Amino acid sequence: MNPVGHPLHQRPISRSLVISGLIGLVLFILFQIVPSLTQEGFVSEPAISKSEAREKAVLFAAKQLGYIPEPGDHWIVTYKSDSSFYGYMSRESLLDDYSKRKLDRLYPFDTFHASLDSQDDKWANLAVDLNMYTGAPAGFTRVPAGTGKKANETVAVLSGKDDTADVISDASLTPQQKERLAEPWLKKWGADPSRLERNSSSTGSYGLIYTDHSVKVGEAPLRYAFKFTTGEVSVFKPGFSAPEWHTAYVEKQTSSATRFTLFGYGLPTFALGVLALIYSILRRKHTSFARGVFLSIVHFAIMMISTYNMLPETTGTGMEDRITSIVMFVIYTLYSLLMSSLLYFSLVGGNGLWRKEEGLNPWPRAKEPGYGKYVMDSVYAGYVWAFVLLGVQTLMFIILQYTLHNWSTTDASQSPYNMRYAWLLPIVAWLAGLSEEAVYRLFGIRMLKKIVRSTLIASLITTIVWAFGHTLYPIYPISSRPIELTVIGLLFSYIFLRYGFIAVMFSHVVFDSILMGATLIFMREPVNVAAGLITIVMPFIVGYIVYRFNPPGRERKPQSLDLGPGPGPGSGPGPEPGTIV
Repeated sequence: MNPVGHPLHQRPISRSLVISGLIGLVLFILFQIVPSLTQEGFVSEPAISKSEAREKAVLFAAKQLGYIPEPGDHWIVTYKSDSSFYGYMSRESLLDDYSKRKLDRLYPFDTFHASLDSQDDKWANLAVDLNMYTGAPAGFTRVPAGTGKKANETVAVLSGKDDTADVISDASLTPQQKERLAEPWLKKWGADPSRLERNSSSTGSYGLIYTDHSVKVGEAPLRYAFKFTTGEVSVFKPGFSAPEWHTAYVEKQTSSATRFTLFGYGLPTFALGVLALIYSILRRKHTSFARGVFLSIVHFAIMMISTYNMLPETTGTGMEDRITSIVMFVIYTLYSLLMSSLLYFSLVGGNGLWRKEEGLNPWPRAKEPGYGKYVMDSVYAGYVWAFVLLGVQTLMFIILQYTLHNWSTTDASQSPYNMRYAWLLPIVAWLAGLSEEAVYRLFGIRMLKKIVRSTLIASLITTIVWAFGHTLYPIYPISSRPIELTVIGLLFSYIFLRYGFIAVMFSHVVFDSILMGATLIFMREPVNVAAGLITIVMPFIVGYIVYRFNPPGRERKPQSLDLGPGPGPGSGPGPEPGTIV
């Protein structure tokens, strides 16, 4: 960082740093990109479009489920994933075997769930699950109106709840009647009756479950689960289910992650927000309340766009769906306002603290001497450091895999397949890069240093708080995520202390943009591939635009310079020392 009042100069990028960045990029490509490209199964195939999934669902429902298309009918298509079973296979290294045996074709863990949103009251729940790559049916739900609760797709997608859980199977049917109703569907799915074993107990909410122990994935046998309503099959789910011990483990881990998020991240972050407000006022002579307004407005706008991008795809026309969507939108709006306010006061308070306490300029103003070139140099440093961080993350994954045996699973609620426009996913990278670096680095480090009297310890504390905020990601054991992010966060802290806020913000944005851009590219749709590539270069484009608006020689000379502690230019007659005018 530059001393307050000095012309802006970014720290040069050393040759060793460039080499480290190249090594990091190579490690990332070799161990994170290449395995995804060479994985068995449908990874090399693009998913069918949602319109195609909708057509296939309507055709199947009309031919097999007694559905008669009506004007005004609308089929909502969402992405669903059996996170529990996928996680079990990931944990036990069974994914490659599952694909090699072609089980993912008949019993996919990733599906497009097409549900009818009808204007009439004929159906309480009519839905078809489809293989998202082939469009083949993978299960269904059909519950006539008056015999079950109306399905709420918004809640199902956002919460990850199984929308068939509320379907109650008819207990009045005899076992023989259930078997006769199930038999046609078993034949359609090519099941061999001689290999099926009827579960006489532990069927849970299902009315009938057949198990085929000749087809197993680890400890999980193939099963065909049925529910019955009004004398017909209302739910049919063929496939596999994770063992109970695995499900119990995940539930326990998730409970612990929730506590870490609340007490290790939520409360400390709230405390930082209160302190940021206080020190924005206390250090008002060394900062400006106008500076953070634009970035906070941009932050709020991005959060609202992201919210809009998520909700419409899961919203039906039913009253309950509409109310749920409105309530969720209001909650997200209030949350966005809170987080944008936290960002604003962190920018103002953090800037004032560093200028007053250290005499350093962590966040230069536009039009300061050398600002345009400083921003471009910060962008270059951000890219190089992002490559280093990707390499470090890759090494951490490898180390944690061999020590803690960590594994991950899917999360449909955060999937780009459930977004209105998947190509908007990478805007979230700017949210993280801007807000997290402002709160935990720009403000947090200097604030904590006032208490612990050590930059290293202050950096460690804020990094751990930041890391705890990521424990609800579907990565297990949950301890692996804070360990990984503590290392990454300390590197972000180092970048901030050496290069300033703009450089660390860009390094964070580039880091996330590469990861999210890769996600879009792997979707293999032309628009998403293009968006993924643009995402990766967008930080450079933004930096270059700033540079063009602030070229060398066109800077506006400030009337006075805040030099922080001690005398200096501006301490004589005229404006009060340390006051920005």
